[in-house]
Amino acid sequence: MSSRRNFIKKSVVAGAGMTMVPNLSFGNNNIYKKEKLKVGLIGTGLRGMNHLNNLLHRDDVEVTAICDIDPNRITIALGRFEKAGKKKPKVYGKGDYDYRNLLDSKDVSAVIIATPWLWHTRMAKDSMKAGKYTGLEVSAANTMEECWDLVNVHEETGSHLMILENVNYRRDVLAVLNMVKQNVFGEMVHFRCGYQHDLRFVKFNDGKSAYGKGVEFGEKGISESAWRTQHSLLRNADVYPTHGVGPIAAMIDINRGNRFTSISSNASKGIGLNDYIVKNGGKDHPNAKLKFKQGDVITSTIETALGETIIVTHDCNLPRPYSLGFRVQGANGLWEVDGNRMYIEGESKPHRWDDASDWLKKYDHPLWKKYGEKAMGAGHGGMDFFVINSFVESAKQNIAPPMDAYDAAAWSAITPLSELSIENNGEPQDFPDFTRGNWVKRKPYKWMKDTY
Repeated sequence: MSSRRNFIKKSVVAGAGMTMVPNLSFGNNNIYKKEKLKVGLIGTGLRGMNHLNNLLHRDDVEVTAICDIDPNRITIALGRFEKAGKKKPKVYGKGDYDYRNLLDSKDVSAVIIATPWLWHTRMAKDSMKAGKYTGLEVSAANTMEECWDLVNVHEETGSHLMILENVNYRRDVLAVLNMVKQNVFGEMVHFRCGYQHDLRFVKFNDGKSAYGKGVEFGEKGISESAWRTQHSLLRNADVYPTHGVGPIAAMIDINRGNRFTSISSNASKGIGLNDYIVKNGGKDHPNAKLKFKQGDVITSTIETALGETIIVTHDCNLPRPYSLGFRVQGANGLWEVDGNRMYIEGESKPHRWDDASDWLKKYDHPLWKKYGEKAMGAGHGGMDFFVINSFVESAKQNIAPPMDAYDAAAWSAITPLSELSIENNGEPQDFPDFTRGNWVKRKPYKWMKDTY
């Protein structure tokens, strides 16, 4: 009976209305200050180390356990504890499933998962089943079955899952969100976003460094090239959608009064990775004979229940500057990140773009105004500070996180649905309703003026 009562209690909290930022200050709430949040970190690669650095800077957190099957990464991580003057954690890494022993530890109450994609869902499920407050790196799931697994295990256990999408906390993104919520753009109509990032140097290496111009991957690869490139070889899909879609989903209350309803995707031919191999390894290199399945530019159009459209682009295999390609458009005007430009009818000169800087400064989100200086140096321009803080403050109270299991499922579902649409010549695919109809009554994000 006790476990059932706990489950019901957690379920009520989960459905009580989500907030993008819990109503707490940075570890200064007296109710939760006495006891530190005990965190276990699974994965100490580049992303995991970024999270570790931010956690070690907090007085309200103790990292009690770390897990990685690469002993070199463990050594590097332990060096960070020593440098920070913090107590060394319990170490796990005696095989692929030693992370389960970390999850069994009573000295861990919250877990952050920063491992290769194929491990994300299985580790998150095990973590929730172990009763841990779970933070999961992006993307959260690879298949539709995995998307449902995240939702089902969350509902079965009452354990919370937060997808750690840091771009939702980017300064310009939060300023534009502030404008959306204050109706500056008017009724929202159309969005563009995506992941446009030349990752060829990440998908291959020279065998000596993660940033060389080599052409090896898989078993011969290091860092992300050991696992990420395989997805491009075998899948023709938008495999990394959440950096773009996450912020847009927050702006139009996806899963909280609105939802994704359908997606149609198309892929260009895929020549970029082969071209890179030939240029850097020669036309006779064995990898030059491989045929990569993923199209170089994948374009998806998503429709929502309230009638907005979202164009999502995946473009990682060709030379280009970095951009998430944001465009936010409503009845009164629009913002485009490329060119840093804004147009608001009645405020801007007719048919002339404004420099967006003044608009972004005017609508700078209260969180950045209050904590921006503290966030600098935390990684990715400061947004990593906010996403980890949101995780920690939510976990300390064991309340529903700002971006939950339903968001993780809906955003990640773009990958398998885009794959299926491409296979069927762009045929539209229906989005499942991961909330089982509750999106109609779930409350939109609440935005606090100066609290977290």
